[in-house]
Order: sequence, then C-alpha cells, then structure tokens
Amino acid sequence: MAKKAKQKLDSGFETIEGSISKTEQFIEKYQKQLTIAAVAILVVIGLIFAYKKFIIEPQNEEAQEQVYVAQQYFERDSFNLALNGDGDFPGFLSIIDEYGSSKVAELSYLYAGICYFKLGEFDNAIEYLSDFSTSDAVLTAISEGTLGDSYVELNNFEKAADYYQKAADASDNKLTTPIFLMKLGRVYEELGSNEKAKVAYERIKKDYRDTEEGRSIDKFITRVNLK
Repeated sequence: MAKKAKQKLDSGFETIEGSISKTEQFIEKYQKQLTIAAVAILVVIGLIFAYKKFIIEPQNEEAQEQVYVAQQYFERDSFNLALNGDGDFPGFLSIIDEYGSSKVAELSYLYAGICYFKLGEFDNAIEYLSDFSTSDAVLTAISEGTLGDSYVELNNFEKAADYYQKAADASDNKLTTPIFLMKLGRVYEELGSNEKAKVAYERIKKDYRDTEEGRSIDKFITRVNLK
C-alpha cells in the first residue's frame, strides 16, 4: 500500500512539474507579447486616471461655476433664459454642449427637459429627459414623472402610465410618490382601466394617508368603485 501511495504521489509530482514546465515554455514563447499586453494595461489605467484628474474634475469645477446663473433663472421660472443663457452666462443647453462629460452637464439634461416642458415644447422635453440618468432615486422619480406629464400633454396616456409607474416606484417618499400615484390613477381612469386606477389609489391610502393626496383619496376610490 505504501509503495502504491508513493507511486501515486510521484505521479502527481510529475504532473505538476509537467504543468509548470508547459507554463514556463508558454511564458518564454510569448514573453514579448505578454510584456506588451502588461504595459498596455498600465498605460490604459494611467490614461483613465489622467482623464479623470486633468479633464473630468476641472470640467466639473468649471461647469459648476458656469451653471449657477442658469439655475437662478430656473428658480425664477425664466425658463427660456435658463435654457439659452442671457448673453453673459450660458444656459443649460450650452452647459450640455461644452461640458458633456461632467456631472453638471448630466444634471442639465434634467433641467433642460423640465424647461422645455414648462415652455410647452413636449417633444423636446421628452428628448432631454430621456437622455438624463442618475443614481439619485428622487431625481429619477422627477425625471420619469415629467416624462409622464409630457406624454399626457401629447395625449399618449399609455406611455404616460408607464412613466408614472416608474416615477412612483423609483423612490419611496412622501414628497413625490403619492403625487405620481395620483397621476397614475387619473391616467388609468382616462384609459378606462378602473381596477388599475384603484390599485394606485389604494396604495396612497395605505402608505401615504397623511399626505395631501392621502387626505382626499377616499373620494377617488369611491368614484372608481362606482364605474
């Protein structure tokens, strides 16, 4: 038994040595290519770091300085000036064009979409809001909800319902969620989908009873029950 075990162990060592030998042969054969590949990886990593450090970060800082006036116009409901600038300071559209890789430019898509909605340019609103993306749940809800509003204005209630549902599900909070659930219910009523409307209304009653929408929700539930 000991002899067989020794033979098995020796065989195992031979297999390992053979594998090591093959690996060494592979490295020797392709040493130049492997070295080039390793250097290339390091160069790419260095370029990514340099791009973030010397291009993205300065762009973010400069864009933040430039966007301030546009945000002020937005807060004052001067949506055309917020979009296009005033001649001295850029609007959101210029921020997007000039600082497209920055976080400020990304947020400007949301601002621009809302501006276009407020100006009644619903197709443009949809275009810019569709290009907006963020990991922030509340901003996502606002974007999806404004897309829903835009499709309502275009009488596309099916699309509106889809976006109101996304807006309601994007963030669980008392500020935006009951608003978009209410809009979702109203759109479903417009589509004749009263059971779906009831689901939206009952979610408000269950989870957001102490909000403005929640305090008046019983009449909406009663209405769909009578249809």
